[in-house]
Amino acid sequence: MGIQGDKVRFNVGGKIFETTATTLANAGRNSMFGAMFDDEWNLRPREINEEHFIDRNSDCFSVLLDVLRTGELYIPPNIPEKLLYREALFYGVLDHVRSAKWGQFDGNRLRLTGSVRGRAPGDGTAIRAGPDGGVAVAHGSMVHVYDWMLEEHPPLNLDYQRVNDVGWIDSESIVISACERLGREDGGMGLFSSSSGDLRYKFQVNHENQVKSFTAGALCFNSDSKIFASCKGRSNEYGIGVWDQVTGKQIDFFYESLGWSLGDADKIQWLNGSNCLLVATLFPRKDNCYISLLDFRDKTMVWSWSDIGAPITVDEKRVRDAIAMEESNSICVVNEYEDLGFMDLRSGVGSIRWSSRSRLTKGKMHDEPCYPKLTLHQGQLFSSMNDSISVFSGPDWVLTSSLRRSYGGSICDFSIGGDRLFALHSEENVFDVWETPSPPII
Repeated sequence: MGIQGDKVRFNVGGKIFETTATTLANAGRNSMFGAMFDDEWNLRPREINEEHFIDRNSDCFSVLLDVLRTGELYIPPNIPEKLLYREALFYGVLDHVRSAKWGQFDGNRLRLTGSVRGRAPGDGTAIRAGPDGGVAVAHGSMVHVYDWMLEEHPPLNLDYQRVNDVGWIDSESIVISACERLGREDGGMGLFSSSSGDLRYKFQVNHENQVKSFTAGALCFNSDSKIFASCKGRSNEYGIGVWDQVTGKQIDFFYESLGWSLGDADKIQWLNGSNCLLVATLFPRKDNCYISLLDFRDKTMVWSWSDIGAPITVDEKRVRDAIAMEESNSICVVNEYEDLGFMDLRSGVGSIRWSSRSRLTKGKMHDEPCYPKLTLHQGQLFSSMNDSISVFSGPDWVLTSSLRRSYGGSICDFSIGGDRLFALHSEENVFDVWETPSPPII
């Protein structure tokens, strides 16, 4: 690699900068500076002792050079953050800026960094974090998309039908599931460009060699470029559909059996270790709760649990959300009191071992409380309840932190991705952004 003594000279907006080949190489091959090096990361001879003129903002260039030198980010008061981000995008070093701005995600160190008020009427349906720090928010029939700078892109809709779920395939592609419109082939599922809002294609369900209209519900994806969605039609198209992310073609369908529920699922989750799909249909969407693991290779239900026949008591613990935890071979569930329950996937008897957390969350109930939601991220368990999100850590899932803000009402959904946590409030049509601050400079 080029030695420290190889100097490079830039004239940026009329201001002269000198730096070393080592500093520029830190930007990586895909940056603007990557082309200045050969395959062995030696500075090309023509780049040495030559002044490179770039007609851009010199103040921002100085900050970005400092990021490449030290890995640390300091933004002077005279530089707007969005201007710096746009300049970083131009030079191809945006990932370096983001890494320097945010520390490694840790639920116990999250800080509220901003709130965005939405424009859509009514309660929010879902919020989904993108892989690069952006976010998609579903309200009614519209999905509002924000990039990682929280600038809004053109909104998405699927025939203006009510949206049930949203999912990011990658930073440029979003899938929407929506209700069908009776008598027409509206609704279903569509794949959109997150930046332009253009519909790339719609997904179809084929049943007995006929294309059927359908309502698509919960979504998830796996590393083999497959899209899974709960589906229900008007004939026998109840179950879980599978599509190819690249072609949009249906490649499989798992039909629900009599007496069970798949097509109305609230949540589906792909398990990489077992190559199975968790499907959870929960109260109050159905009068009873159904949780199962599906193996698509031989179309079998390899594990299942339901509360059918369970005794109803005054302190009934209805399951409101569920999530599989592959490392411990278990499923975690939560009820309306934020009690956590655990089921052992290695046991043929699906019984819940409840761990009471309600004493930790007692307080004034909101006029319109939202059902709790669960997610698992980097070994930490997160559970929303009313206007706060609890963080559980360690092998015994000890409550270690709580996230709460002063207004906005109950949290109807939250999502983690791109080193951020997004929380959607129901009453004020606003979502919050939580980030882990970077470590202090010593």
